[in-house]
Amino acid sequence: MSSMKVVMVNDCAYVGETLIKYLPKNFFIQHLKRSGGFFDKTLGIAWKIFRTKGDIYHIHYLLQECWLALKLGKHPVIGHAHGSDLRKTINHRVWGRIVRYNLKNCRKVLVSTPDILEGAREFNENAEYLPNPVDTSIFYPKPLPKRSDNDKLHVLIGSANDWKTKGTDIAIQALSRIREHVRAYIIRYGKDFDKTLKLANSLGLKLHVLPKVPHVDVRNYYWNADLVIDQFPKSGTIGMVALEAIACGRPVITHISSEYFAYRDFPLKDIYDVDKIVEILVSKNRSELWSAEYRYLIENHQPQRLVKKVQDIYLKVRNRV
Repeated sequence: MSSMKVVMVNDCAYVGETLIKYLPKNFFIQHLKRSGGFFDKTLGIAWKIFRTKGDIYHIHYLLQECWLALKLGKHPVIGHAHGSDLRKTINHRVWGRIVRYNLKNCRKVLVSTPDILEGAREFNENAEYLPNPVDTSIFYPKPLPKRSDNDKLHVLIGSANDWKTKGTDIAIQALSRIREHVRAYIIRYGKDFDKTLKLANSLGLKLHVLPKVPHVDVRNYYWNADLVIDQFPKSGTIGMVALEAIACGRPVITHISSEYFAYRDFPLKDIYDVDKIVEILVSKNRSELWSAEYRYLIENHQPQRLVKKVQDIYLKVRNRV
């Protein structure tokens, strides 16, 4: 296979980094990142993009970087939507115009979750769902910690503390129902962290607070838990916390909507209220649950499988197939 230079711009949830890591060596990747500073998000990233020359431009988020690449004549562009750009930003009075322009003018559009696919296809019929890859060389199964019969169930709330988008308050309410039988852990991040602590305290649930750590070190939190609770979003889509925890060998409770065909093989669906969460927490079939979740993970989110799909997309886009 001939070589190809790919200019990767920005990233989300380490999706770009994982794809780069697993792509074969004949794909030469230049990864352009930016800081959170105003200059780097505007003129800085524009200058970086202007100076590049690639066979493919793969740009994460359909925001200013994607718009700049198109305006600078960098073709062909693959725009990779990751959720908020098509759920929320597309309706913004100013930024929405940029998102819609990018959708219409990218050679190819990829979406990371199935709930935004239909919306993307309204503007670009070539839009395609690409599940997020999980780096299984970093996140891999380890045996459960040895505990005595009298030990409590160690549960980690792995997502950011955000009641509106993550449903952290729902997780707290569920855990408080069985507070005498669980040891609950939570990571110190998210805009509703303080509010979450107050809710837990009012319900008599003791939370053991963990510091926020670099991405690679989060696996230690998963390995030290018996079960992980992720998010309960209205979209009903699977998040990276759930995927990484499953990859680490831990059963996960999260809200996955039965509406989407992409999730047909995921064993838990439509789990979004306290009673259902408690039912799973007290179940004795957690190992069976994890086995089914892990099968889904390998079939749909294994990086080696997804990289083959990405290679095919790159070739078709470059050759205008």
